Amino acid sequence: MALAAPALRRYLLLLAQEHLEFRLPEITSLLSLCGGQFSGEQEIRVNSPFWILNIPSEEMARGLMKRTVCAKSIFELWGHGRSAEELYASLKNYPTDKMLPYLQSDSTYKVHIHTFNKTLTQAQKIKKIDALEFLPFKGKVNLKNPEHIFWILEDYGMNPNDVPEEPIHLYFGRWIADGQRELIESYSVKKRHFIGNTSMDACLSFIMANHGRVKPNDIVYDPFVGTGGLLISSAHFGAYVCGTDIDYNTIHGLGKASRKNQKWRGPDENIRASLRQYGLEKYYLDALVADSSRPIWRKGMLFDAIITDPPYGIREAPRRMGSQKETVKSVERSTENHFFVSSSYHLSDIFFDLLKFGAEYLVMGGRLVYWLPIYRPEYTEEIIPRHPCLKLISNCEQMLSSHTSRRLITMEKVKEFKDQDENSYVLDGQYMPYRGHNSFREKYFSGVTKRIAKEEKDNQK
Repeated sequence: MALAAPALRRYLLLLAQEHLEFRLPEITSLLSLCGGQFSGEQEIRVNSPFWILNIPSEEMARGLMKRTVCAKSIFELWGHGRSAEELYASLKNYPTDKMLPYLQSDSTYKVHIHTFNKTLTQAQKIKKIDALEFLPFKGKVNLKNPEHIFWILEDYGMNPNDVPEEPIHLYFGRWIADGQRELIESYSVKKRHFIGNTSMDACLSFIMANHGRVKPNDIVYDPFVGTGGLLISSAHFGAYVCGTDIDYNTIHGLGKASRKNQKWRGPDENIRASLRQYGLEKYYLDALVADSSRPIWRKGMLFDAIITDPPYGIREAPRRMGSQKETVKSVERSTENHFFVSSSYHLSDIFFDLLKFGAEYLVMGGRLVYWLPIYRPEYTEEIIPRHPCLKLISNCEQMLSSHTSRRLITMEKVKEFKDQDENSYVLDGQYMPYRGHNSFREKYFSGVTKRIAKEEKDNQK
C-alpha cells in the first residue's frame, strides 16, 4: 500500500525586488534540493514581492531560507485577502488548533507590519494591529525578544506613481525564518582581497550556486576560474571547489593589480587566500593553468556542478592555446620565464566546448550554470546552445545596455554521454545559428559608439 503524500501547508514568501527573473528558478531549484517541488497556490506574479507557496513542512521552509538570497523572509500563512474584511474572514476560518500552540498564556509575542510601496504612520500601524483583537492571543507582548513574531503584510501594487489608498492584497502569518540576504554584504567584492576586472557580484555568485543546486561535499568546477569568485559561493555552501584558467598570472596571483592606486598584486592576492579570507580554505582543491578547449581530466563523471562565467570579449579576451606555427605576434609573456602562444577562441566554440565538457564530466543530475552574452535585437531562444545530454532548466536575462544583455543558463545532465554525442551539434544542423555569438564584441562596441554619438548630439542642441 502506497504511503500518502504529506499534506501541503501554505507559506508566504517575501522576496527582494532585484534580479526579478532569477527568483523563480532559484526557489524552484532550492525546493528540489530540499526534497520538495515548486507548488504555488495561485499563479505566481513574477514581479510581485509576495508569493504563496505550498510546502510539505516547516523544516523544508527553513531549509529553503538557509540558502536563498532572493527571498527576505518566509511565514506560515494564516490568512489573506483583497481587503481587510476578506483577511479577517480568512483568519476566522483558519483552524484554531493550528494557532493555539503559538498563543499560549506562558508565551510572548509581537506583531510587525510590513507595507510594500507605501509608508504608514505609527498611529495607522497600531490601528491595524488593534483590529486583530479577535484572534485568541493569551501571551504577553514582548517587543524586544518575543518567542513568536506575527506579521501583517500589505501590498499596495507595483506603481510608485499610483499608490492606492487601500492595499490590493493583505496577508497575516507567523514568521518562520529569514533568507541569506546578509551574504551579499559580507561577501561583497569591495571587501575581497583578490579581485579582477570581471569578478562576479556576490549576489549573483550565490544565485548561480543555488541554480546549480550546490550542496555539502559536492565537487564544483569552474573552467574559467579567473580570481575564483564563483568558487567562494559554492564553498560557502560546503562544496569542494577547483578550477582552471589559461591566464598564468591570475592563477598564481602575479602581475598588475585590478584595484585603483595599486600597481602590483600582493602576497595575499590569490584564489587560496580569497577562500582563506572567508574561512573556506579547507574546501579549496586547486586551480590549474590549463586551456578549457583541451580538457586535462581523465574520462568519467567527476563534477557535481560546473559553474562559470566564460570570457566574451568585453573586458577579457577569449583565448586558447595556439600552435608554434601561429604568428609570433601572439606570443605573450606571463612571467620572467613563462611564455605561451595564444590564439583567438570564438564564442560559439567556447560554449559548445563547455556544453560538451559538461555532458561528459558532470554526474547524472549535475548542473551546468553559465552566462551567455546576447545582442538583444537578434535574440531568439533558438540561439541558446543545446546538447542531447543536457536539459535546459532556466534562462534568465540580466540587462547590460539597451541592446545587449547576458543570460544565466542552467542545464541539467539527463543522459549518459556517449562518443556519438561529442559532435552532435554539428550533425543535427543546429550549429549555424550560434555563430552570431562570435560578433558579440563588435555589436557591443558598435552600440556603445552609437550611444556616445547620440549623447554628444543631444548635448549640442
